[in-house]
Amino acid sequence: MATRTFTRLYDSHDDAVQVVNDLEAAGIPASDISLVASNRDNRYPGTDVDSTPGGTGAGAGATVGTVLGGGAGLLAGIGSLAIPGVGPIVAAGWLIATITGAGVGAAVGGAAGGLIGGLTSAGVSEDEAHVYAEGVRRGGSLITVRADDPQAARVESILGQRSYVDTAARRQEYEEGGWSRFDETAEPYAPTLSVDPLDRP
Repeated sequence: MATRTFTRLYDSHDDAVQVVNDLEAAGIPASDISLVASNRDNRYPGTDVDSTPGGTGAGAGATVGTVLGGGAGLLAGIGSLAIPGVGPIVAAGWLIATITGAGVGAAVGGAAGGLIGGLTSAGVSEDEAHVYAEGVRRGGSLITVRADDPQAARVESILGQRSYVDTAARRQEYEEGGWSRFDETAEPYAPTLSVDPLDRP
């Protein structure tokens, strides 16, 4: 029986959390779901980690899971770490365990390339993998699900019930801003704030 990999990037972390909950409610095992989400600005209490390249994340376990809305399943086991070029993230599941080689909470020097490598080895095109990695760097939440053929339609339906990123359109948007591909040596993303010209001291 063939296993397929489905990947979606969500700008809204709340949407991503709801998708994880919906997948599990539909009987998809937590062991077949992964979540990698930006934690820039330490949005999730108790998860502040060193965001420098090669930084070490401290696993936050169920404490983070509770913050993210999961008392059991995938979200209960979520932890924090830092990925070079992305900065601090919260993550759980098979994909991040494969990337780090030791699971969440381990030092992840060089793991940014592993995010792209992990996605491509799971069947995601390299072009899409670069957009996904950049999307997480810029604050997004990435869900990756492994599903056998009988589950595939259900998984795809659940992933599509929340507003997810069109990778081709997002790539074009990034390229219009001068981006070409994900760079693991880049500084963590800092959004450019627009200033109202009438808002002067």
